[in-house]
Amino acid sequence: MVLQVETNVYEAKTQEIAKQLLAATQENRSFLGNLRDQMRLDDKLLDWAMSNPGLRVQLFRFIDTLPALKNDKSEIAAHLQEYLGDDSVELPNALKGMLNFASPDSMPGQVAATTVTKATETLAHKYIAGENIKQALKTIESLRRDKMAFTVDLLGEAVITETEAQSYLERYLDLMQQLTAASKSWNKVGQIDEADGELIPKVQVSVKLTAFYSQFDPLDAIGSEEKVSSRIRVLLRRGKELGAAVHFDMEQYGYKDITFSILKKILLEEEFRDRTDIGMTVQAYLRDSEEDARGLIDWAKQRGKPITIRLVKGAYWDQETIKAEQRHWQQPVYNDKAATDVNFEKITQLLLENYQYVYAAIGSHNVRSQARAIAIAESLQVPRRCFEMQVLYGMGDKLGKALVDKGYRVRVYCPYGDLLPGMAYLIRRLLENTANSSFLRQNLQNVAAEELLVAPEVSLSRAKTQRREEEKGEKNYFVGVADTDFAGDGERKMAQEAFGLVRGQLGRMYLPLIDGEYVQTQDVVESLNPSRFEEVVGKVGLASVEQAEMAMQAAKNAFPGWRKTPVSQRAGILRKAAELMELRRAELSAWIVLEVGKPVREADGEVSEAIDFCLYYAAEMERLNEGVSYDVAGEMNKYIYQGRGIAVVISPWNFPLAIAAGMTVAALVTGNCTILKPAEASSVIAAKFAEILVEAGIPKGVFQYLPGKGSAVGAYMVNHVNTHIIAFTGSQEVGCRIYADAATLKMGQKHMKRVIAEMGGKNGIIIDESADLDQAVVGAVQSSFGYSGQKCSACSRVIVVEAVYEEFVQRFVEATKSLNIGEAELPSTQVGPVIDDNARSRILEYIEKGKAESTLALEMSIPENGYYVPPTIFKDVPADGIIAQQEIFGPVVAVIKAKNFQKALEIANGTNFALTGGLYSRTPSHIEQAQADFEVGNLYINRTITGAIVARQPFGGFKLSGVGSKAGGPDYLLQFLEPKTVTENIQRQGFAPIEGAE
Repeated sequence: MVLQVETNVYEAKTQEIAKQLLAATQENRSFLGNLRDQMRLDDKLLDWAMSNPGLRVQLFRFIDTLPALKNDKSEIAAHLQEYLGDDSVELPNALKGMLNFASPDSMPGQVAATTVTKATETLAHKYIAGENIKQALKTIESLRRDKMAFTVDLLGEAVITETEAQSYLERYLDLMQQLTAASKSWNKVGQIDEADGELIPKVQVSVKLTAFYSQFDPLDAIGSEEKVSSRIRVLLRRGKELGAAVHFDMEQYGYKDITFSILKKILLEEEFRDRTDIGMTVQAYLRDSEEDARGLIDWAKQRGKPITIRLVKGAYWDQETIKAEQRHWQQPVYNDKAATDVNFEKITQLLLENYQYVYAAIGSHNVRSQARAIAIAESLQVPRRCFEMQVLYGMGDKLGKALVDKGYRVRVYCPYGDLLPGMAYLIRRLLENTANSSFLRQNLQNVAAEELLVAPEVSLSRAKTQRREEEKGEKNYFVGVADTDFAGDGERKMAQEAFGLVRGQLGRMYLPLIDGEYVQTQDVVESLNPSRFEEVVGKVGLASVEQAEMAMQAAKNAFPGWRKTPVSQRAGILRKAAELMELRRAELSAWIVLEVGKPVREADGEVSEAIDFCLYYAAEMERLNEGVSYDVAGEMNKYIYQGRGIAVVISPWNFPLAIAAGMTVAALVTGNCTILKPAEASSVIAAKFAEILVEAGIPKGVFQYLPGKGSAVGAYMVNHVNTHIIAFTGSQEVGCRIYADAATLKMGQKHMKRVIAEMGGKNGIIIDESADLDQAVVGAVQSSFGYSGQKCSACSRVIVVEAVYEEFVQRFVEATKSLNIGEAELPSTQVGPVIDDNARSRILEYIEKGKAESTLALEMSIPENGYYVPPTIFKDVPADGIIAQQEIFGPVVAVIKAKNFQKALEIANGTNFALTGGLYSRTPSHIEQAQADFEVGNLYINRTITGAIVARQPFGGFKLSGVGSKAGGPDYLLQFLEPKTVTENIQRQGFAPIEGAE
């Protein structure tokens, strides 16, 4: 029976213990170290950073960049000037003087580079236990002499290839071997090597689950589990042979549930069920962490043998809050530190009250948090084997020593490895150290003990549901809908069920909608699943030219009434359509996956975009409808808008819902009657959108759904005398022909036609010598091969400066090799088929041309049953080569070498297109120049170049990529409207209304 003790009893004991620990940690203290005579430069850097937010940001950005500069003193000096010379930085005089050099190559510049590099390396060594095994062992042996246990975390590059995932496993196997070999000569330390008569493994390693599989993804829960589990079993078996314990770290929130699921299953297997030398981690800053802890306890009861649960507060708070805000998801973390602290203490008590089932490892540098754990453990008489205290190497030294002196088992988390891959870890530690709410910082700033140790008070029930906007203030700008978060079982199940629903409807007939009625057609075409070309998604009736004329007449008749329909009513129909699409989200995603071969996650994102277009354009039209007044005494002047007439929308197959919906609802909400002619390959999805508009209340004749036969119907409507607007997304060839036809005045035509065209691109990503290559490789892969390169925004050229060219190409190829190719419906698929056989043949022809002019770096094997093209990479491609200049619209990428950034920018601009472009760089001047000189409509810096979001990233290009209009932007609707100025003389016989008169 677990002994229950009242919280107020714990509090008195907590305060007593905490004051003792605090007194011990404050003896002879200085900032992060014991300074006898003078602060070292590395300590000064942090001290200054804490007092200057601008310096803090720029300094940490510089430190993040430093490893990429590869000890090139001139580059280091130049970046030092750029980062710390920023206007936001208030520099101390000593540092100002250091930066006052004329040239990075000058002697002062070289000295500054050497000094700061050395200071940063010294700083890194504070938190990293060693760069090699020799250094790590020296640190570990020193810790053991101080009666501290350890766990070693192997720092490494982000695992983005299967080669790296296998290497990660092998490095851990080797690390365990070397540590256990060394441990044989270590003297036994009773305080840490045994408890309650039970020996505790001297060696422990901490690993990250995602590093065992490069394509680890909650959406592909089954595939990820299969890949990861095989490597985990190898690790655990070797750990048992060597007598080494293994602890599993917790990472980002999105991986949490699948991590617990995988580990729980493995540890219930007969081979591992009796192991007690294995641990998992719970992060108290997560709103559902108490639920997780209770779930682990219940599972441990079922298992029958305890495991260790390491309780930490969490190291990714900024990342989690930003990601959730960007994706419009509920915040997974508590918004304030007090809530995290309350939750930490609550879970601490929960773990210690269940010591028979789980061992508690309390990881914190907050004296109160550790004191609370001790108070509870002593009150409950928890056996010493069942709990321990943990601190990070370099951050909890004094607290760890104080805990050891009180007789507790203390384990130090020791990152080990090269400083280059360890820099991300260092930045996280620096952020923790210098945060305003950091206990360490407050302690060092002589905050009163009573304030430091006060019990945190906050309502967890409110904190769990609190929206971040409550603290930040409500947003005054458009916020789109959230994509599905496939980290949850429920969302994955819903997606799979939708495929069952849709498959029950395959093969149905879809007819044109003219004047509110579906009409029969002579011609019918089958829409096929590109992943399985024998599977008919639907049969589509193709309208004739005569039926196109019927549609035109219906639209013409409906226009006068629709133009006068109140904007509020038109906007209401768009909002209703958005609501219906949200209700049918999973179903619509499934139709997109099956008809055009778009992978599941990307299809879901497209549904979000279609909904966002409806909501955003509704709000924008209401804004524009207010008009602008320029009134003067005696005269009213109003600037207003009205619809143009009939809009012909010609939509593409690659974004069959989002682009079709976006262009259509933009035309409708602005008061134009609209005819939607979708691409033949995606006519079923367009029919589903038409159904939604009808259900949302679109009046008869205002909207026509007109899948057409070949190019004849489209050409007829473009050239029609009653057409006012042509909204087109597609190829340059067709777009230019539309422009030419629209410019010709037809007999009886009394208006000029407006053409809104987006015509593709030859998009390039520049990677300079300061780029984070982990980030750049992942971004280039996603931008190039997402939806098999069939996005107008997709990357088809990667321009890499020669300093990092070979390294980038090698990792880019390996990362692409690691992608899963298969049917779009499968959750594991990252690269599916291309749209049809014509596209496949055309792309394969370009691949052959590429082989003749450059070096083939990668060509993968592909499934047989479907329109598949292998992800293909060419290297050493000439900048003026065919595959570097012509739009291919498939998974083919040209990698081009550039001498330097300036040359790379010239190459990037050296095409006829100007749609999207990207830059991976940590050099401020390069970023600034790209913003000014990179000739693209959408420039993305240090992120993927696909996935534009309505309102946040209005999309569209110029040059031969289009007219420069920006879909989802504040001026897009203006193209569908005629502006009108109304002036009224309101003076009558010498008098006029006077505003405010009584």
